[in-house]
Amino acid sequence: MSTFSGLEVAKRALFTQQSALHTTGHNIANANTPGYSRQRVNFVQETPYPTPGRNRPEIPGQIGQGVQAGSVQRVRDQFVDMQFRAENNKSGYWESRAGALSQMEQILNEPSDTGLSSTINQFWQSLNDLSVNPEDSGARSVVQQRGIAVADTFNYVSDSLKAIQSDLKDEIDVTTKDINSLVSQISKINDQVKAIEPHGYLPNDLYDKRDQLIDELSEMVNIKVTFNESSKSSKDIAQGIASIELVDREGQALSADKLIDGNNKVNQVSVGYEEVNGQRVVNGITVGGSTITPEEFTANGKLKGLMESHGYSGNGKVKGIYTSMLKDIDQMAFAFAQAFNNQHEQGITLKNEQGQAFFKIDESFSADNYIGYASEIDLTDTIKNDEDNIAAALVLDENGDPMGPQQGQSYLGNGENAQALADIKDKVLGNLLGENTTVDSFYEGIIGDLGVQAQEANRMSQNADTLKGAVESRRQSISGVSLDEEMTNMIKFQHAYNAAARNMTVVDEMLDRIINQMGLVGR
Repeated sequence: MSTFSGLEVAKRALFTQQSALHTTGHNIANANTPGYSRQRVNFVQETPYPTPGRNRPEIPGQIGQGVQAGSVQRVRDQFVDMQFRAENNKSGYWESRAGALSQMEQILNEPSDTGLSSTINQFWQSLNDLSVNPEDSGARSVVQQRGIAVADTFNYVSDSLKAIQSDLKDEIDVTTKDINSLVSQISKINDQVKAIEPHGYLPNDLYDKRDQLIDELSEMVNIKVTFNESSKSSKDIAQGIASIELVDREGQALSADKLIDGNNKVNQVSVGYEEVNGQRVVNGITVGGSTITPEEFTANGKLKGLMESHGYSGNGKVKGIYTSMLKDIDQMAFAFAQAFNNQHEQGITLKNEQGQAFFKIDESFSADNYIGYASEIDLTDTIKNDEDNIAAALVLDENGDPMGPQQGQSYLGNGENAQALADIKDKVLGNLLGENTTVDSFYEGIIGDLGVQAQEANRMSQNADTLKGAVESRRQSISGVSLDEEMTNMIKFQHAYNAAARNMTVVDEMLDRIINQMGLVGR
């Protein structure tokens, strides 16, 4: 064993403790850096002397040769990362769904004094007033204006819902671009990792950046992350290349093509649309050369939430929050207008003429095709131009069938048809709205269902955020930087460094004694 072996042991101790102090300083500097994982130096004992062999010196035993910094490793638990991404994925889904429903509630604004329900009720009340004073021009004008208000409210609700639906489509497109951007950034980091790991290094800061991007991606789509070896010469604890694929709720792959495959090839994501019954809806998600239908896309995430809110096609049908609401509003508007027109045309105007249609209904609309009617409903020009054309009077024959106007007959004071029009409020329109369903009950059902969905989405969003926060706290307890702990480590490594320096001083004094003070006899 060399005389200078003690110096080497002390020197290795100095360098190793110095590396630990530098790493501690790096942790302290990044205590508030988002996505940073604390790092530690793995101390490894140096190979003792002598090493086993046939020519080894005959000494009582092996003598330790000190310590070395084996690697600088970040402290991370991949299982906790998986948990966080699963909860983050659910949070993204319910947050986007709750946001879409909240906007819908703001548009419908029920219950309130300015919503559609209140506007229609005021219209019914104006008809009741007209039935009492059918010849009163003021009462007729109120019916006319209330009718215009009903049409305008239907138009506003429908157009506003379509505007939000269009915004949701734009948000889907932006989310898709964000997904592709994140995937591209992860692929570039994979390239950097692949260039560094074969040299025996651990690019911990690149690992952190990549994990942070994967966390962001997990909020948008449900993903499965696997790691492939970058090189045979990489360290065993090196993470390697991240491979990412879209999966369903059970973790099964949704497409043959991965977002990033084992060779770091990137496949772009795109969303397709189609026109179904006048509504533009999502009809598929494409990854590389593979297409996933909306029915197959059984996963959580922001993209799924937006797709369900905007509307999608599945099994020949259109589904989705906004498409369903628009369909219901169109159905209600058409049923209301048709039933009202049918009754109005049976009455007699103040001019002793047969009543005509009160609301415009284009020939393209029917009981089987009413999509888009709510945005076009309006009063006919006949009613708009002259309130005397409102058919408030009604005459029935002996069989109870309505009779047309009779020449020379006066219908002043006859408000029977106005009352019949007001009674449409409680009339069952089974052929248009469903069994035992009136206009009011149908709309109440729409609002009630919306309230239940919104309440559930808000509750689930809060639950998902709570669970995500709990997992994040657990992850921070493992990977986060504790300044108290780092200060303790700093003191520990500082004392070890000072002790190693003192050890080197002792060895230096021993060598000084041997070199400068031995062999002086006889001089």
